Amino acid sequence: MLSLKQLPNSERPYEKLEMYGEQTLTNSELLAIILKTGSKEQNAVNLAQNILRLKGNGNVRSLQEVSLQELQQVKGIGKVKSIQIKAVCELAKRMARPQNLQITIKEPKDVANLLMEETRYEKREIVKILILNHKSKLQKIIDISTRNNIFSPNRHKENF
Repeated sequence: MLSLKQLPNSERPYEKLEMYGEQTLTNSELLAIILKTGSKEQNAVNLAQNILRLKGNGNVRSLQEVSLQELQQVKGIGKVKSIQIKAVCELAKRMARPQNLQITIKEPKDVANLLMEETRYEKREIVKILILNHKSKLQKIIDISTRNNIFSPNRHKENF
């Protein structure tokens, strides 16, 4: 197994980002930068690839679904690295949230457009309240309830 130091500069994640920009990096290279180091057996890029395969699909979005405990099952990932990964996931999620709350809500599709990016990949039910002023301008969004496992195949129908 080659260490990252043994690779040419054009193949090292840090140098590649600096030379060509962040958009040229693969998901595993970006994750390797967050991880900083690999283990004795594998470099950071290979370690990142193993993490991305945890949910079977290799998709970076699956990181939202992986628990700290699942991350720590990957050889080379301890408590600190698993926390760093989950922190980056939360940052990405927060970046998708609307920043400008001075939005006018005129119809249901305005709410959908506002919240779609933030909630697109949620695997749980979230009830939100949108507080509007008298001119239908959004003032605040509050999460009032969250329920896990709404997509569970064993879930029974409930009466609300």
